[in-house]
Amino acid sequence: MLAGSPRGESPARRKIAASKAASTVARVKRNEIVCDRDGWETVSTVQHFANAHLEVLTDSVRTPLHPQPRSWTIAHRKAAVVIAPMTRDGKIILIRQERIPIRAAIWEMPSGQIDRGGAGKQEIQQAALCELREEAGYELAADGELIALGYFFSSPGFTDEHCYFFLAQPVEPCADFVRDETEAILDCRPFAIEELRRMIAENEIRDANTLGICARLAARGLLSLDPR
Repeated sequence: MLAGSPRGESPARRKIAASKAASTVARVKRNEIVCDRDGWETVSTVQHFANAHLEVLTDSVRTPLHPQPRSWTIAHRKAAVVIAPMTRDGKIILIRQERIPIRAAIWEMPSGQIDRGGAGKQEIQQAALCELREEAGYELAADGELIALGYFFSSPGFTDEHCYFFLAQPVEPCADFVRDETEAILDCRPFAIEELRRMIAENEIRDANTLGICARLAARGLLSLDPR
């Protein structure tokens, strides 16, 4: 968790913060999920770093509990999609992907950022189907359905990233699929629900997106995680 702004902040930086506040408030308000409302107010923002995937900011924010602004360092990320691909015989497709921050390859559901900010329902669904094809090499069958399962916050103590959950069923392999060589995916295969349950219980699945969507599927009665 990252909190607080640097001490001894210069007047020049404070001036920059004030000048950026209006544009930051506008950015926040464009996000329907994370926005200033109901007693939340962004007073100022200082940008520390930004690239195509990540922006690190220190926001000064009034909250319903704290009328005096509080400073908090935040990693701003694009929204993302997480897809649970289910085959006609009820198996779940997982990918095994290298993850540089943790120096390991782990099993997880296909997922990815939504490139277009402020995307609507159709764009979010298209992003999910795109990630399903690009990462897993699967697509919806002709009688398939993409079922929206809501969203979750991946780590709200330091980032505003939120991910949309989808169940894609039934899925089938894409014809003539060739994975992009820039992907870091080592394996992709279907798992029976019993094997998926074992992998969760024995800590083989450690990805928050995958654990989160499995919990959502179980709560909706779309996947049984009860031991037998």
